[in-house]
Amino acid sequence: MKRTAKAVWKGKGPQGSGVLSTQSKVLQDQAYSFKSRFEDKEGKQGTNPEELIAAAHAGCFAMALSAMLAEQDFTTESLHVEATLTLDKKGEGFEITGSHLSLEAQIPDIDNDTFQTVANQAKDGCPVSAVLNCEKTLTAILK
Repeated sequence: MKRTAKAVWKGKGPQGSGVLSTQSKVLQDQAYSFKSRFEDKEGKQGTNPEELIAAAHAGCFAMALSAMLAEQDFTTESLHVEATLTLDKKGEGFEITGSHLSLEAQIPDIDNDTFQTVANQAKDGCPVSAVLNCEKTLTAILK
């Protein structure tokens, strides 16, 4: 299985801008720029690579956890996951140094110890976690 995404960049360095598109067309000419990447403003125009990686990590983790729970005959009512990616200045460049997953889950008939164990296995085992070369942490709350 292969998935594709495309980037088109125009302009000189930080003054330039680009668009991102995905094979599924979920993103179709979605704007991105240095401004949307490095400025922390609400309502900014465009996305950035780190935001997309965070979305991928949250989605992958939720799917992996749901599958692992199903293997143990637990029914997932809801998994609310937020991934927070940390991008830090390192030398002359930047580096993704962490991805923190925050989970609130509703899963009937599961005890907290089992929930925590399976949630941590999903954090460590989801394919996006495997490609992230950074610290991966998890806060998991069973409601």
